[in-house]
Amino acid sequence: MSSSPLKPAGRAATPMAFVRAIVRGYERYGKDPSRALAQAQIAPQDLGNEQARVTAAQFETLSGYAMQELDDEALGWFSRRLPWGTYGMLCRASLSSPDLGVAIRRWCRHHRLLTEDIALELKVAGGVATVAIRERVALGALREFCLVSNLRFLHGYASWVIDSRVSLRAARFPFEAPPHRDAYPLMFGGELHFGAEAASYSFDERYLALPLRRDEQALRTMLRRALPLTVLQYRRDRLLGQRVRELLRAHGRQAATAESLAQILNVSARTLHRQLLEEGVSLQQLKDAVRHEQAAEQLRRTERPIKKIALAVGFRNEKSFSRAFRAWAGVTPGAFRRAGATVATDGLPGEDNP
Repeated sequence: MSSSPLKPAGRAATPMAFVRAIVRGYERYGKDPSRALAQAQIAPQDLGNEQARVTAAQFETLSGYAMQELDDEALGWFSRRLPWGTYGMLCRASLSSPDLGVAIRRWCRHHRLLTEDIALELKVAGGVATVAIRERVALGALREFCLVSNLRFLHGYASWVIDSRVSLRAARFPFEAPPHRDAYPLMFGGELHFGAEAASYSFDERYLALPLRRDEQALRTMLRRALPLTVLQYRRDRLLGQRVRELLRAHGRQAATAESLAQILNVSARTLHRQLLEEGVSLQQLKDAVRHEQAAEQLRRTERPIKKIALAVGFRNEKSFSRAFRAWAGVTPGAFRRAGATVATDGLPGEDNP
């Protein structure tokens, strides 16, 4: 299993600090890293260059060679070796889980059987799931590489096993921002925080309910070359439609265009449209659904003039608003209000209706 934590594969973005961490693993075992560096085409004289970067493919070659030569997939992080094949076993132990939440909990539980140096935990509160690492021993010079890699291992596996990007809200690290801080947005999405209490990342709780979509054959194929697991971001996000709907509700006109939404979601506008299409919904349908939902709420609960409601939910004038509202609810906004908001509202465009 490759430990390379970055994407994309062809860009020299992996910090030399992570290469040096692997060299320290060799030093711990009293072995010479020369052959591993040569295999990855990394010049030894570049090791001390803080500005130097290697490609993900180079790092994959280096880490894979080192894991086998040292017979330690932890590359010297822990007080005991994790022999070659350990992380494959960890993946396999979670593969029969009914959903992602169970799979992550199994991963965390089984990881404790491998080492007592760190403990991975999954906590859920307020609709947010958080994977955190508790350090039980001092990890020394390999601390950053160890924590980053273990977070990326589990995040990559989680995305692969449900065949969906698990979009992160935030990632936190218990050390100050390193000189290669610019590499972190490539490893972790969402907000980045350094100097935190513990290493962790958080994401929408609803990902935990998604079913696993991989089997043993897919696992064997993936383990032959695990670079996509820890390096490449998944293109598909199975909660994208729900996330877009929530952003439209929360940010209104600030998130009214595909470009502004795409920037918040850290994807291109083209990717946003394509992935929504794969879900069977368009951005315009989602925008209309949120507009109608907000309009109905104001008609139910306020006495604001219909013209002001029309402007508040993004229509240019009352006439266009009334026409759209009638197409949705079957009645005009005024009739909807006079009826005491008893008109059925199960026809919201973009919703899953019976």
